[in-house]
Amino acid sequence: MEYEERYRQAQRPKYDCLLFDLDDTLYPLSSGLAISCRKNIEDYMIERLGIEKSKIPDLCNLLYKNYGTTMAGLRAIGYDFDYDEYHSFVHGRLPYENLKPDPVLRSLLLSLPIRKVIFTNADKVHAAKALSKLGLEDCFEGIICFETLNPTHKSTVSDDEDDIEFAGLITTTNTATVMTTTSTSTKIFDIIGHFSQPNLGSRLPKTPIVCKPSEDAIELALRLANINPQRTMFFEDSVRNIQSGKRLGLHTVLVGTSQRTKGADFALESIHNLKEAIPELWEADKKAEVGYTGNVAVETPVTA
Repeated sequence: MEYEERYRQAQRPKYDCLLFDLDDTLYPLSSGLAISCRKNIEDYMIERLGIEKSKIPDLCNLLYKNYGTTMAGLRAIGYDFDYDEYHSFVHGRLPYENLKPDPVLRSLLLSLPIRKVIFTNADKVHAAKALSKLGLEDCFEGIICFETLNPTHKSTVSDDEDDIEFAGLITTTNTATVMTTTSTSTKIFDIIGHFSQPNLGSRLPKTPIVCKPSEDAIELALRLANINPQRTMFFEDSVRNIQSGKRLGLHTVLVGTSQRTKGADFALESIHNLKEAIPELWEADKKAEVGYTGNVAVETPVTA
């Protein structure tokens, strides 16, 4: 029995979950969605929040750098807006027609005998639409998205984890409108001034939004989806997201470059290079073809 238990452990695949970012990971940066998204964010800041156009470049850079997303940064420094409206403005006008069905990637994903989950900072409407355009909507168990990490009940963030949605792709129920978590503030924190004239006694305000690359966001996602980081491979195009994941024990794959950076266990120029670069992911499939009788391993013939 002791031998059999050791044999079972030896045959156990190294990974039992693959965690995939969506944008610029499952499709290339050359699709143009990232550029369009950035332009839409800038337009929202000007048209809906009344921010001066001349301040936009510096402001976007500082918010993204310090808060993970521009949206999280805007909320932190005092701007009050409806989350659903923001996502509709920013993602609703993206050139989704640039995304084409990807049968090669679809075949790769479906051939992997491992649990697969999407983990994105975007809202679930965008995630579902992008996956549908790529023809990958049925390749994943579910989606960890903005609504998953920022659950709402009426106009306040819920503290009850039972309210948190792990958005399976077959889910059709509508989530509640995501409202801001504090009352409107007329005082906006001057983050540009904060960095141009550093004050040792001044601290950056915190954001109510939970998102990558925050380690808290990644830990929450892992817990909600019941994912063991030591047995999970994390695919991302963002170096800082990769590094946060690595610190939490995830095995990491940087997508979009062949240059492996600090925190990345692997680097792929394209997600299409997956099988050539990491053939071990298909080990579980091979091991499934091997059985044993008593203490002797026996190959099981594969029928056509």
